[in-house]
Amino acid sequence: QLQLVESGGGLVQPGGSLRLSCAASGFTLDYYTIGWFRQAPGKGREGVSCIVSSDGTTYSADSVKGRFTISRDNAKNTVYLQMNSLKSEDTAVYYCAADRANYCHSGMDYWGKGTLVTVSS
Repeated sequence: QLQLVESGGGLVQPGGSLRLSCAASGFTLDYYTIGWFRQAPGKGREGVSCIVSSDGTTYSADSVKGRFTISRDNAKNTVYLQMNSLKSEDTAVYYCAADRANYCHSGMDYWGKGTLVTVSS
């Protein structure tokens, strides 16, 4: 059974950092394009960062460029989202998703249940 499990969320002060993890079971992550998405209270889902399966090319939303970094550890079958210089507007539930497509998109096949990130003083 294919499964994605996010972890690493929590409460952090503005300007702080968190690293989210997305662990896969039942399949090998490096054959999949992996995306991080988020949904803030009362808002729609937003794409945050993505790493393409074929060549590891990464993409990030303008709102997080220079602050968030996506990476993949194939040995651990895990994808990470390093989040620095966090702002209150980064508060959201963060989801990872996987798809066999060789490009980033919002309609990915497999989704985790999410991890809550709260940025507040």
